[in-house]
Amino acid sequence: MHEYSVVQALLNQCEEIAAQNDANKVTKVITKIGVMSGIETHLLQTAFDTFKEGTICDGAEFVINPQKLKLECKDCGNVFEVDEVRYFCVKCESLRVKVLDGEDMYLMSLEMN
Repeated sequence: MHEYSVVQALLNQCEEIAAQNDANKVTKVITKIGVMSGIETHLLQTAFDTFKEGTICDGAEFVINPQKLKLECKDCGNVFEVDEVRYFCVKCESLRVKVLDGEDMYLMSLEMN
């Protein structure tokens, strides 16, 4: 389950950011997770709840904002979002699409004190 290693990296990043900002505690962690990131959000939540104990994020709220797959059609220029893996234009049905967002996980912000 790679969600555990993802959470370990996330907690390390939170520690670094908190140290850079002279913060003693992280109270909220806000992430954006793309539908194509390969991350199971319920497993990520479980891993975060398990591994945050004893860290600077102990007691922190973990917010997961899902990101749909955002595509741009190279033929008609249509930019659109879909909830599922569908690599064709919803307007002209072209298969020539470019992925703009929805494949990654991002740490969007932290609330600290």
